[in-house]
Amino acid sequence: QVQLVESGGGLVQAGGSLRLSCAASGRTFRSYAMGWFRQAPGKEREFVAGVSASLGLPAYADSVKGRFTISRDNAKNTVSLQMNSLTPGDTAVYFCAARWQATPRTRANEYDYWGQGTQVTVSS
Repeated sequence: QVQLVESGGGLVQAGGSLRLSCAASGRTFRSYAMGWFRQAPGKEREFVAGVSASLGLPAYADSVKGRFTISRDNAKNTVSLQMNSLTPGDTAVYFCAARWQATPRTRANEYDYWGQGTQVTVSS
């Protein structure tokens, strides 16, 4: 069982930055691939970024490549998402997710555990 708690969301102006963090419980954190997803009102949950379990290899949605950076710290059981050059289109609830496999996937139904989400709002 893994519990995930996100933090770091908030209101920011377009062009600004935010850093999201996800704290995970459990001693097997390093065995989970981790992902960040987001869901805007009236839209489906979409993949943003993922990181593999042990090597920490990142993967990104095309919409955030070059702007967002995912990283993990297995010693602290945390995964972070640094978001730069934010636009109003990035406004959504952001969720952290864990997958009991080595590599991240882009489909939400392939993840086993989810956090409660944190709101990110980007004003124009």
